Amino acid sequence: MSILSGTAIEWRCDPQGETPRVYYANHASHLDFVAIWSALPRRARRDVRPVAGRDYWDKTPARRFLADRVFHAVLIDRARAGSQSGAAAARASLKRMADEVARHHSLIVFPEGTRSLDGEIGEFRSGLFHLVRLCPDAELIPVYVENLHRVLPKGEFLPVPLLSRVVFGRPMTSSANEDKHAFLSRARLALLDLRKSNVHVN
Repeated sequence: MSILSGTAIEWRCDPQGETPRVYYANHASHLDFVAIWSALPRRARRDVRPVAGRDYWDKTPARRFLADRVFHAVLIDRARAGSQSGAAAARASLKRMADEVARHHSLIVFPEGTRSLDGEIGEFRSGLFHLVRLCPDAELIPVYVENLHRVLPKGEFLPVPLLSRVVFGRPMTSSANEDKHAFLSRARLALLDLRKSNVHVN
């Protein structure tokens, strides 16, 4: 990954944390979780499970091999939002993620739920809030990924060799009394703050 796009890595938390973590990041490219996973210390990668859409990563044998054998990804079904099947799929996905954390695995998740076309950070869906409630002992780490929407734009298949950056922020605390809207706003603000403090790459 770093060879293709010159990825710079910055840690503002302990890269060797022993507690299971939920790394949550902005999402603009299929390379996002690859960049985050690659930026982790080698020992940590064995216990990290990227969460990704089954519809994309199960589409071809090559993608399925990468997801299963290389990244050990948790593939989830993305049913239509607001439908009964969508609600059931969301509950099943949250349970699978919580089960992985219970096995002392960390997760990489994308709370926006879909990729951004322009690299802007969209509103967060409710899944992160419910996941944190199911896994209160996991460390919540914001991760800002910069420029990958230009390295591999939506709809493209070959990456462009441009500079990119992955910034791991400080752990975010949560309170059992915090409501969903306040929590999601604060979690999104943590990513926006990482972007503001970052030196943009071109």
